Amino acid sequence: MATRDIYETDFDEDVRTEPSANQCPECDGWVTTNAVETICEECGLVIDEQRIDHGPEWRGFDEDERERTGAPLTAARHDRGLSTEIGRGTDANGNELSGQKRRRLARMRREQTRGRFQSKAERNLAHGLSEVRRISSALELSETLRDQACQLFRSAQNEDLLQGRSIEAMAAASVYGACRCNGRPRTLDDITESARVEQSRVTNAYTTLNTELGLPAQPVTPSAFVPQLASELDVSDQIRQRARQLAEASESTGATTGVRPSGFAAACLYKAGREDGRWLTQSDIAEVANVSVVTVRTHRDTLDELAV
Repeated sequence: MATRDIYETDFDEDVRTEPSANQCPECDGWVTTNAVETICEECGLVIDEQRIDHGPEWRGFDEDERERTGAPLTAARHDRGLSTEIGRGTDANGNELSGQKRRRLARMRREQTRGRFQSKAERNLAHGLSEVRRISSALELSETLRDQACQLFRSAQNEDLLQGRSIEAMAAASVYGACRCNGRPRTLDDITESARVEQSRVTNAYTTLNTELGLPAQPVTPSAFVPQLASELDVSDQIRQRARQLAEASESTGATTGVRPSGFAAACLYKAGREDGRWLTQSDIAEVANVSVVTVRTHRDTLDELAV
């Protein structure tokens, strides 16, 4: 058999045929994919090219497990984390630089800082995202929640919701909106305490976000606040579980409608502590929940009437 016949009847390991569901959008022809591009065998249309994996390539070269590539793309920075950072004092090998090279790096760093932002919108975006990162760090939120808050701030800027509003207020509202969408037990007081703006402005900014973007915010229930308050009060697992049962039973009866979730959760912990023999004071629980003693006492009376 001739060599030409072998190559015509054999197959190329680097080429694979796409299923019939992925037909050519132009002529419904046969689509094949190689290591570089996806093309149609009938009309030659290039459907996809430069198939690159943009994720990080983790590979350890020594005991420190260094990365072969840089950090992955992130929504927490205005340039997605692709900016260049110019070092100071030492080179890549840790050697000290001469005075002439340090002065040259200082000039390069100054020019790089000046050209970092292409417009005022990018400057505002960088400032807002830095505020989101600061608030998320103060509240000890996860990276996933922080990235969602950053993406929410980006959406607010794209929809021109920053005009006439404080960037700090919109950043705090983005963090609160991300917490609400994920069911995290965070109140406006917690957000405002870490923010650099008044609570009324954060409330107005969150109302705008919720109205214009249609956030899938979930209602915050008292049972969601029980673990956080129980951890701060350092109570036992029995009290924690009993307080959660009280909160869930009250939610099923509708007694928690229109009340502050943290205050009702504090009353559940107070009642559970009394049943377990640990006399938690109303003032301590009210201080942790950031409510008044009267609120805790009122919700305790409600729990007594429900007899759950």
